[in-house]
Amino acid sequence: MSMVINATSDTFKQEVLDSDMPVVVDFWATWCGPCRAVAPILDELSTEYLGKVKIVKVDTDENQDLAMAYGVMSIPTMAFFKGGSVVKTLVGARPKAQLIEQFDEVVGS
Repeated sequence: MSMVINATSDTFKQEVLDSDMPVVVDFWATWCGPCRAVAPILDELSTEYLGKVKIVKVDTDENQDLAMAYGVMSIPTMAFFKGGSVVKTLVGARPKAQLIEQFDEVVGS
């Protein structure tokens, strides 16, 4: 069962910027192959990191203002937020082991 949340321009502040825990925002689009490859990994991580990291997906086609605001030039892009600010950005699909390293770094710091 996935704990991934879909956010829009209307819910982004509430889901991401005002979150008490670190948030990983996956900027993606339905037509993006690498995005679809990363999705099941993020679903797994959303349950493995439950209560430690919130995973939020933002469809860049439907929320172009958010993509522009955070300088998303190619997808998938994952932005790691802590206290409402971006602390790390990953561009491109990554294997699960690499994502776990990044998650642990953000959770631990």
